[in-house]
Amino acid sequence: MNLTLFDLDGTLIPVDSDHCFGAFMVDIGWVDGQVWGARNDEFFAHYNAGTLDLPTYIEFATSAWRSRPLAEALAARERFMAEVMEPALQPQARALVERHRAAGDLIAIVTATNVFVTEPIARAFGVEHLIGVDLKRDAEGRYTGEIDGVPSFREGKIERVHAWLKGLGAQWHDFERVTFYSDSTNDLPLLERVSHPVATNPSPSLAKIAMERGWPQLQLFA
Repeated sequence: MNLTLFDLDGTLIPVDSDHCFGAFMVDIGWVDGQVWGARNDEFFAHYNAGTLDLPTYIEFATSAWRSRPLAEALAARERFMAEVMEPALQPQARALVERHRAAGDLIAIVTATNVFVTEPIARAFGVEHLIGVDLKRDAEGRYTGEIDGVPSFREGKIERVHAWLKGLGAQWHDFERVTFYSDSTNDLPLLERVSHPVATNPSPSLAKIAMERGWPQLQLFA
């Protein structure tokens, strides 16, 4: 069996789901569009520049919805999935996942976006295994705005994949081929760890690195 890992934002979808969820919070009036929306854009720019302070961002991003009743937040997430994310799920990305599934690969999405936002997206791709940023909850089950455990971000993606495989009773060397698809230099640690890195819809900086190292490049989206 081969192992295939997919980044999500910018890789399997042509948008950033976390940033889009923040914009959706503005659209439905849960946060102030001018102030909160501008801050959301600022965090997104930091992510693209490789300078994101993830804990600070998680506290900010979840502040838009975590104080509301969970049922209300889940209903908003369902609307977000239907109105924003479903139109972003393109057939060529679905086909790529299906090709690996048909080959019998073990597949996981490994994303730096939190699990609250990405769970329904992984389900839409039919991917059972999602490794995302887990969020802490208090004794009453309310989200706190803090990260639970190791975040699946930069080097943390390697640690989280290790832990996930261990939970399945597997290790890296059990697989003849380990492929990782990503668009971002934030994912360089995991791209360098696998046997078959694929720069997918790569940022200019990742495209340059991929060319220098002879990594294949894949452009899923126009």
